[in-house]
Amino acid sequence: MEQRLTLVTLGVGDLERSRRFYAGLGWLEIEPRQETVAFFQLNGIGLSLFPRAELAKDAGVTDGQASFSGITLAHNLRSEGEVDRLFAEMVGAGARAVKNPQKVFWGGYSGYVSDPDGHLWELAYNPFFPLDSAGNVSLSA
Repeated sequence: MEQRLTLVTLGVGDLERSRRFYAGLGWLEIEPRQETVAFFQLNGIGLSLFPRAELAKDAGVTDGQASFSGITLAHNLRSEGEVDRLFAEMVGAGARAVKNPQKVFWGGYSGYVSDPDGHLWELAYNPFFPLDSAGNVSLSA
């Protein structure tokens, strides 16, 4: 199997609310826009938003509202200042501040927010995993 992640799908409680949240961050939904799902093109992968109950039904599982799913999404940035700015921007767009940005044990700087459905986003500056000019991370730097 090739090492590849092509799409991350987030189960959301209110598709329109989530569309507004991500659009409020300046993310562009791909066209043509679909009524039942939202797709955003990211660096080399896609993000989709799909109603949570429908996602559970599609996967053949029971929908449970866990307080922590054991998954976080990370957005790495080029500096501590960029982390602070994006943290404030996301909170301003409707995210909930979970952990204010701070220096962390592994030698970087990060904070956490949750989107309107409680999906955790880590906003991080990691000096050990640099970003290229397109914003792609290199884990073997």
